[in-house]
Amino acid sequence: MAEQAELTRPQAESKLQTVNPATGQPGKAYDAHSIDDAKAAAKTARAAFLDWRRTSFAERSVVIRKAAEILRARKDEFARLMTEEMGKTVTDGRAEVEKCAFHCDWFADHAEEYLRHEPADIGGGEAFITFNPIGIVLAVMPWNFPFWQVFRAAAPALMAGNGMLLKHASNVPGCALAIEEVLHQAGVPKDLFQALLLPSHDIETLIKDDNVAAVTLTGSVPAGKAVATAAGSVLKKCVLELGGSDAYLVLDDADIEAAAPIAAKARMVNGGQSCIAGKRFIVIRSVLEPFERALVKAMRGFEMGDPANEGTKLGPMQSIKARDEIHKQVEGSVAKGARLLLGGKVPAKPGAWYPATVLADVRPGQPAHDEEVFGPVAAIIAAEDEADAIRIANASEFGLGSGVLTTNLDRGRRIAAEELEAGMSFVNENVRSDPRTPFGGVKHSGFGRECGVFGIREFVNIKTVHVKAAD
Repeated sequence: MAEQAELTRPQAESKLQTVNPATGQPGKAYDAHSIDDAKAAAKTARAAFLDWRRTSFAERSVVIRKAAEILRARKDEFARLMTEEMGKTVTDGRAEVEKCAFHCDWFADHAEEYLRHEPADIGGGEAFITFNPIGIVLAVMPWNFPFWQVFRAAAPALMAGNGMLLKHASNVPGCALAIEEVLHQAGVPKDLFQALLLPSHDIETLIKDDNVAAVTLTGSVPAGKAVATAAGSVLKKCVLELGGSDAYLVLDDADIEAAAPIAAKARMVNGGQSCIAGKRFIVIRSVLEPFERALVKAMRGFEMGDPANEGTKLGPMQSIKARDEIHKQVEGSVAKGARLLLGGKVPAKPGAWYPATVLADVRPGQPAHDEEVFGPVAAIIAAEDEADAIRIANASEFGLGSGVLTTNLDRGRRIAAEELEAGMSFVNENVRSDPRTPFGGVKHSGFGRECGVFGIREFVNIKTVHVKAAD
């Protein structure tokens, strides 16, 4: 996943300057926080946590449900903010805010159930397991889903009785402060949740602060390694959701006309700027040519347009730098033998624009095969048979999401459940996160889980209690 910065990169900015990716023009500038500001925030957050942890689930749920109400009421406003700061289409922005609201409602309704004491039978006396909050969680979040990524972590953390400090990506400071405002307006104590407009090089110091109990990061593999190293050096829990190069297997029994639109939608979620977007389409050779034609047709439907307009399917990339990196990966792949079937040309206009692109004949040694391409570029890879397709899918450093396209549901279920090395495997639909089920990856896609019962239990003390009557 793109942009989540290296912890050691020197920065001395006193302002965070936003840039509209659709035009390349500067937007609003925000005052940055210092590391002293951040450490003071951690101290006050810890003090607020000591009170919040003793509130009931019922009290917390009122607050988190109120946050959902505010999100829905201000949905259009927040969608426009995302469009201005990172280029998301307003249609996608509204859907993202609604998803955040549903997520808040879900954990307001289910946190108590997820964290209820569990009885244990150890052969005598009373034994049970408790799930107690651990303190302040530092959330280091990316730009691509600037509301969802934060609420995905914040709603369960707050419902579990924890507090949170948010270090958001530097290009979405307005989103960070808007989220803070929503939660404070809903009734979250102001010190308990604080957004910090902090340079990335200060993250390590904040992780090591005694008032921070744990850290969760969604970002790049290098950022994940740096955060894990910093957290490990002080023996603090971390959850990492990192990059992905999701493989979708197109089997020889697939309905190609149905499979191609699923593949295109999987590739083009958020303009292709998603860790769980389908990126590698591994196609059994007997259906390779018809799939290539069908995918090109489906991808043509994602035309570039003003992200502020209703109905636009593909807005700009999040920055010109990111767009240029994507184009470099495409050109490098073509230079090493990939065939360009669609797109692949930088438009001659201001802004971070890149068209829907399809590459065929993608092989090892090409960037489109070996790297995560964080944009609207679909890579088609040929496989000889099912076993070869599974081998290719698993021969990756990543293991976040995966898919199987087939008309044989038993076959698809078996491959998804037993064969693919990924945290999620979907049959005949695109991979997505959901508050009701665990979300996360394996290998270089990270470790730990968000969402569902497994997610809310990441940042709690799972304690065994044994009570025996005095003799």
